[in-house]
Amino acid sequence: MKKIESIKKPNFLKKLFIKLCRIIGFEIIDQSNLYLPTSDKLANKNLSKLGVNNISIPLGEIKITRPVKSLDLIIKTCTSVNLVTQSKKRVFEKEKSEYTFRTINSVINSLNFNKDGLKKIKIKIYIIDYNSKKEDKEKIKKKLVAENLDYEIIDLNIDKFNQIKTLNKNNPIIEKNMKATMASILTSFKIAKEKSEDLVYFIEDDYIHKKESIFEIISSYEKISSQLDKELFICPVDYPYLYKKLENSNIFVGNKYHWRTVNECLLTFLTSKQVIDKYYGDLLNMSENEHTPFETPLHKIFEKELCISPIPSLAMHCTNVNSIFGLSPNINWNKIWEDNEK
Repeated sequence: MKKIESIKKPNFLKKLFIKLCRIIGFEIIDQSNLYLPTSDKLANKNLSKLGVNNISIPLGEIKITRPVKSLDLIIKTCTSVNLVTQSKKRVFEKEKSEYTFRTINSVINSLNFNKDGLKKIKIKIYIIDYNSKKEDKEKIKKKLVAENLDYEIIDLNIDKFNQIKTLNKNNPIIEKNMKATMASILTSFKIAKEKSEDLVYFIEDDYIHKKESIFEIISSYEKISSQLDKELFICPVDYPYLYKKLENSNIFVGNKYHWRTVNECLLTFLTSKQVIDKYYGDLLNMSENEHTPFETPLHKIFEKELCISPIPSLAMHCTNVNSIFGLSPNINWNKIWEDNEK
């Protein structure tokens, strides 16, 4: 526990009052130093307990009526293809495998960032891999084993996905890459449908996360879902392209971040098993029949369901630096990249 030099020891009556507040569930704050004696924390620390309550100063406490029970992270990997439909280089100009490794590193680092806070949530990682080198898959496996994580690696055989229909691009290589991408997406939805119990986080292997991202996403999901009494979609990225449109947004206070409603996102997002079941047919349609834009069926779901994204971004999408689908504004891109090298 931190040492707080400026906090005076409470007298006998104050100690009794603090104990009474703890017993009856009241939170008190000393505004002279923003110290909460009942929690033994400063006000800028995490005051919330997953599954119990969410506390924001000065907004107060939200009782969690929609606790998260489990989280499946489904990561789609391919270290052999740089960009599915482009020949441009990604930001930092590294081999594709480096983005995959750092994505997985960032997820692991984020799970470890608040391990105690997440300990009551059942967590499993699924890796859906297409055409990665054997040594790359071994490296991924070693990372997961070293952290003692519950995981499963699925090797994709795209010859088994004859139902997938891609658009004609007059380029067999691009069309094959797109089919592999769609097969991976389809497999991720089937895993969520058949194996998941609660929250599902679909992650592409070029999204590098901040260390606080997973705890913030889960705690904000609990808080906002409890307030609205409805399930959500959560996009972890503050995409620059969404600022090109003049659209109204509602703003929510999450755990430590602000969140705004959005009408679009790409294919890294979190939602619940309940939502997957409700819109499973639409999700299958998106993954079996290529649309323009690809995410059109997902965006139609957002006309009926709430999707929110953080301000600022909780993850960095590592595409080309000039892409409006890439680097989010007002975050330290170099730091996120460097923090997740290992």
